[in-house]
Amino acid sequence: MALRQYWQVFQRRWLLALIPALVVLAFGVATYQSPPPVYNVGVRFIVGQPPADQADLADEQRYYNWLTSEYIVNGLTDWVKGGGFATAVSQELAAQGLDVQPGAIQGGIAAENVRSLLQISLTYGDADVLAAMMDAAAKVLIEQNADGLPQLDGETAVLVQLDQPVVNQIPAGLRSQLDLPFRILLALGAGVGLALLVEYLDPTLREREEVEQAGLPVIGEIPKK
Repeated sequence: MALRQYWQVFQRRWLLALIPALVVLAFGVATYQSPPPVYNVGVRFIVGQPPADQADLADEQRYYNWLTSEYIVNGLTDWVKGGGFATAVSQELAAQGLDVQPGAIQGGIAAENVRSLLQISLTYGDADVLAAMMDAAAKVLIEQNADGLPQLDGETAVLVQLDQPVVNQIPAGLRSQLDLPFRILLALGAGVGLALLVEYLDPTLREREEVEQAGLPVIGEIPKK
């Protein structure tokens, strides 16, 4: 089918091609709800080590202190991502009268080792609850980190919190903004396919070439107005 024929089909079936897109647009506008706000907060921690007692071993001791700190941060990074840490934070929040399930904590937490610093961030839909969640996470991390470091034989590593938690709202993602236009585009494609299908099933002969291809003689043509 030539491009001109496609254009003629669209001229005849344009309403049929647009109906699915119009239905999706009307439904999307009628049921539209702005996405709920999402907030994020992040805090960095560093492992504190006592200074060396002997001056002649100061440099060597300092090296091992830094090396030990890196190992501890790596271990804590894995612990923070696990269910045990989320459960401990949930219990800490419950003691404050806040009901936040471990799954919500674990699903919204991220942790990474950045240049031997432990950086954790939390995401949640309530700014006040999120601030309490971060305070509880910091308390658990500082006071109960022995649970995540069995190699220390029950001793608690010394962590220093470098930042004060600041809750920020996360802007709406690009996906939520493009959801309705993408659905309209799909519906438009489906409408065009439907129009072509109806045209294919229509037995009407409209062009001289179609009549000749059917093996019928053309006696005359009635011009368009």
